[in-house]
Amino acid sequence: MAALPVYPWHLAPDGLATRRQLRALGLRPGGQDVAAELRRSRRRRPPLVAYLYRIDRARPVRPMTLAKRRALAKANRARRTCPACGRDAGYVIPAHLGSCVPCADGAGQRAA
Repeated sequence: MAALPVYPWHLAPDGLATRRQLRALGLRPGGQDVAAELRRSRRRRPPLVAYLYRIDRARPVRPMTLAKRRALAKANRARRTCPACGRDAGYVIPAHLGSCVPCADGAGQRAA
């Protein structure tokens, strides 16, 4: 197996894109293998790596079905619901807190 081509950050050739760039174009990798890597050197730390995919082999993003939309809404609602007081916090509950900010600060549970 041959090694992947490696390009410096911001110097990828035309026809290659990262997952985010594909998504912005309304595309997805579609099962293709990684075509190349982008590397950005960082002093004293591991380099940042981004994988590149061929745009001509990318497929269109699958449309969101009603069932997927409902499941996503339910999952996001669960991420906003405080397990301590049971109310919608209006933001995603931070995992390191485990509850909404007032409950985590010890201000007591809010009235339901």
